[in-house]
Amino acid sequence: MTDRTAPAALLLLLLAGMLVTCGCTGNGGEDEPVVLNVVAAGSVLGPLGEVEAAFEADHPGVDVRVEGHGSIQCIRQVTDLHRDFDVVIVADETLIPDMMYREDERTGEAYADSYTPFARNAVVVAYTPQSRYGDAITAENWYEVLSRPDVRVGFSNPMLDAAGYRALMVLLLAEEYYGEAGLFAGIAGDHCAPALTVTETGGVQRVTLPEVLEPDGTKLVIRDGSIFLLSHLESGGIDYAFEYKSVAEEHGLQYISLPPAIDLSTPVHAENYRTVEVTLGFQRFSSIGSVRTGVPVVYGVVVPAGATNPALAEEFAGYVTAMFGEGGYGWPAVY
Repeated sequence: MTDRTAPAALLLLLLAGMLVTCGCTGNGGEDEPVVLNVVAAGSVLGPLGEVEAAFEADHPGVDVRVEGHGSIQCIRQVTDLHRDFDVVIVADETLIPDMMYREDERTGEAYADSYTPFARNAVVVAYTPQSRYGDAITAENWYEVLSRPDVRVGFSNPMLDAAGYRALMVLLLAEEYYGEAGLFAGIAGDHCAPALTVTETGGVQRVTLPEVLEPDGTKLVIRDGSIFLLSHLESGGIDYAFEYKSVAEEHGLQYISLPPAIDLSTPVHAENYRTVEVTLGFQRFSSIGSVRTGVPVVYGVVVPAGATNPALAEEFAGYVTAMFGEGGYGWPAVY
């Protein structure tokens, strides 16, 4: 008599083996971890490393992969380049509704419909012991030092990075605050081709950037993100850089703290900040918030609608808000 149960049993064993094998790949098994892709503003990358380590320690089998860009570029990775990111972290919360609360033509859904603010920051003037006049610069004369012909100044590209348009806002606010006509032009405006002009309407100072922003390269240096200025600053390629306070402290730089009325640090001076605007000249932004208005620096974290791992992404966003909350890492809390 032929035993017909043996082949059937063998087939069941083979199928069970295949299921176990499939279960260990791409789903957090031993062979391949679940990958959580995060794109973040460069200024937050340092402390974000600690958030990543804590999250991975609590979630065995999850690999958090973080990529850094300027804040505008962070969002464009999702909305324009359609890259697969589960979490987006930017240094300007207002970019999220302006650039992500719109329909994704591929799905018919908005890229996002909510976000969470989690930390504040301040704009400072960073420098090193090798910076020209570094032994003479003070909180009272910083703008006069930066205006000197032999001093090189840097900030990030305002078309790509929030720190860049905020540097321009600080200079606009400083010109009014100190009553120094020509301060903006002397440090930045006259050193771009074409030169940046300022107009005023209803008490609001506005600077409109050209389609292509070209610094002269002798007085003014512009890089894609604020963290990319650090090597130039530390090597002596530039003397001073407009940076976030957290970045200056993290990298052990000397810095000048600016008056709260102009450093974009606090809601107390929000109305004054709103008296300056920067219009991005790049035509891609014509319908998605090309006008950036001065507001207090507040970071935001968002899980895009198309996230591959939305549940894990929401958890990770929760870690970000919890670990930065209440002034974590020395950063001011949002409220």
